[in-house]
Amino acid sequence: MNEWTGWRAATERALYGEQGFFRRAEGPAGHFRTSVHASPLFAGAVAELVRRVDAALGRPTVLDVVDVGAGRGELALGLVKALGGLDGRLRVHAVERADRPAGLDPRVRWTARVPESVTGLVFANEWLDNVPVEIAEVDPEGIPRVVEVAGDGEERLGGVVLGEDARWLRRWWPLEEPGTRAEIGLPRDEAWARTVGTLRRGLAVAVDYAHDRGSRPPFGTLAGYREGREVRPVPDGSCDLTAHVALDACASAAAARARETTLTTQRSALHAVGISGTRPPLSLATSDPAAYVRALAGAGEAAELTSSSGLGAFGWLMQSVGMEIPEEFGARA
Repeated sequence: MNEWTGWRAATERALYGEQGFFRRAEGPAGHFRTSVHASPLFAGAVAELVRRVDAALGRPTVLDVVDVGAGRGELALGLVKALGGLDGRLRVHAVERADRPAGLDPRVRWTARVPESVTGLVFANEWLDNVPVEIAEVDPEGIPRVVEVAGDGEERLGGVVLGEDARWLRRWWPLEEPGTRAEIGLPRDEAWARTVGTLRRGLAVAVDYAHDRGSRPPFGTLAGYREGREVRPVPDGSCDLTAHVALDACASAAAARARETTLTTQRSALHAVGISGTRPPLSLATSDPAAYVRALAGAGEAAELTSSSGLGAFGWLMQSVGMEIPEEFGARA
């Protein structure tokens, strides 16, 4: 536990090792709340996106929906319930390195990897932020070095950042001032490019807290979470280890494969599929009080999912293969 390693190896062991954080029976939902856990409206919104992808593809014989970083299958199960079988054409895949949860609906296919050939939607909700990366810090001489960490969370500066990692830093997250830090997102770029590469035809969506080259945080974003609270990031398997994602770099990595690319926010994306958080009219409280209470609760959940200071600030990276991104999701490149 006291061996010095880079953060990439330490995070891999702490999250995905035999006793890793994501191997625990309670799963991620036992420690933090994603959009999936916040409201069933989120699964409904993704289901509506599936329908629009299905229509754009001309309703293929088999429609794949792939949930990457599936946790304990909550979103995949919600999609099965919301979509039914789409006339027997639907295949829902949950991609997760943990074991299949006991009792999960047999209609959900459980796998450790994205299928090699996908026609449909690949949806990665808060996956890339848990793809382990190295962390760099500028030393007093102005040279970026790899940050090494021990099992108790103590850090020291290691070797100079070299090769592809150094090239990635220069292009996507230039560092100059001593003490400034960056998460080197190359493994995430590569993971996302492989994921988009599985699409035969369809749409790939990555949803995560994100930043772009014009607004990188000067000291990085590495954080730990346990039981709903932010804690000191320690790579001992006791907490989640996460860092925001350079979605612009991920988009570039898969650009050669993609027909179109859109970078938007969760707020805008959910508005595009009809999730707005608008309160029901007060007149409904008189004509149908029970319906008013239900609509008011739904509006509250929608407001949480689309809040510009919370979940609505998530970045949505959308890249299509063999189809156009529906125009309601905004500007395309």
